[in-house]
Amino acid sequence: MTAEKNNIAEEKRNIVIEELDPTFLFTWKGTRKGDRDQYHSHDFPEIAFVLSGVGRYKIEGRLYEIREGDLLIFNPGVRHQSVSEPDDEFPTTEFFVGFSDIQIKDMPRNHFPAPCGEYIIHTGGELRQKLFRICSSMEAENAVCRQGRYFMLKSYLVQMLLLVIREQCEPMVVHGGYAFESVNKKYVVEQIVSYFEDHYHEKISLDHIAENMYLSPFYISKIFKSETGDTPIRHLINIRLEKAKELLEGGKGGSIQEVAASVGYDDAYHFSKLFKKRYGISPSQAKKKA
Repeated sequence: MTAEKNNIAEEKRNIVIEELDPTFLFTWKGTRKGDRDQYHSHDFPEIAFVLSGVGRYKIEGRLYEIREGDLLIFNPGVRHQSVSEPDDEFPTTEFFVGFSDIQIKDMPRNHFPAPCGEYIIHTGGELRQKLFRICSSMEAENAVCRQGRYFMLKSYLVQMLLLVIREQCEPMVVHGGYAFESVNKKYVVEQIVSYFEDHYHEKISLDHIAENMYLSPFYISKIFKSETGDTPIRHLINIRLEKAKELLEGGKGGSIQEVAASVGYDDAYHFSKLFKKRYGISPSQAKKKA
């Protein structure tokens, strides 16, 4: 038995991707409320990530307990069925992704590697957080019809597949809690700053960001300040004012009201107060200088 386990572990460490240009098929997000799927299988691989709750799955005749953070891998021909009950206190919310056209060395075409021949990966730490983020991004992208939508969804799918493969090839080794926390903090702050840079002209609330990142507003504020020395809202204000200053000094953006609106402020008076406090002159003075 020991030798067999060692061989499996060795195989896991040497997963070789021969082709990773998958065809994205679909995503679906749903909450189980006592409805039972039919016992079924697919002719393509499917991944299900448990966003919240607890539940059970029947997979190839065996019953498995699942919970938040679990990732289920259903390869072609694998029979599976959700067996949630109507009185379940914490029903599962799951995010499904279907795809095809992958090739892993020494595996049948369109089969995705699962740990030790099983079907479930119990994720945690940074991997879980990244999967939450990818699912949220895919859901948002799938909800709108924008140019390149399919390719964006495909790019998220590739990230998800690579993360899961890496987890099986290189088990996460944590060298002390502090270093691990630092990596998480840096990743979260980078994502927030990137979001601010892209969406500064929109209505932005800390609650909305926290919801999309599956984190609490308090936690986000705490780690943002520990990493940058500033609060998220203050950082957003600085970005908006810098953008406004560029517009005013460049003689662009129209009236003060229009400049304020273009950087996310409906109230031109409030915008002017913030601008003068930051730069020592009013927006109209900055516009005249230009």
